[in-house]
Amino acid sequence: MKFLREWGIFVLVLALYFLSRAFLWSPVVVSGPSMDPTLTDGQRLILLKTERLDRFDIVVAEETNNNGDKKDIIKRIVGLPGDKISYKDDTLTINGQKYDEPYLDDYKQKLKTEKLQKEYSFNSEFQEWARETKYFTLDKDFNSKFEVTVPQGQYYLLGDNRLISEDSRRLGSIEKKDILGKVKFRVWPFKSIGTVN
Repeated sequence: MKFLREWGIFVLVLALYFLSRAFLWSPVVVSGPSMDPTLTDGQRLILLKTERLDRFDIVVAEETNNNGDKKDIIKRIVGLPGDKISYKDDTLTINGQKYDEPYLDDYKQKLKTEKLQKEYSFNSEFQEWARETKYFTLDKDFNSKFEVTVPQGQYYLLGDNRLISEDSRRLGSIEKKDILGKVKFRVWPFKSIGTVN
């Protein structure tokens, strides 16, 4: 009884923490520039393990490369199962309806004015791609016009840093079982703490 009085609340809190960590959420660290400027390298996020996935959610998925190696990637859902997606000169159409992508506006404007040379200063090949194109969303063959139909049970994921993101344009659609959950909160750096859109 004495143990329960002294340690009961602590043990309960600890048990709730580990249970919620196992089933409801997990920490995530952003690696690389593929979600710039929405999410940047080194930022720390909270992933919610949820069944409901909506268009334009930012999610973490498990990608398997050709060698069978697996890694976690952070991308945005653009296409839901069965969607017909098309891009034409940076205009997104899904099932015949046009959609704005305001999270791309900053880099699209910088592509027009500065060709993203400062943003891509870490890689001369990326700088060259930016110098040579007028459009921000291209397919794997650098075409500004392309269409794809998302298979049932799968999701079409794109990074916000479209010119350099390795995503469904090259990897193909991602099965639901490989999506670990969606990102809703940023906890680091302190100046950027808050919800993620």
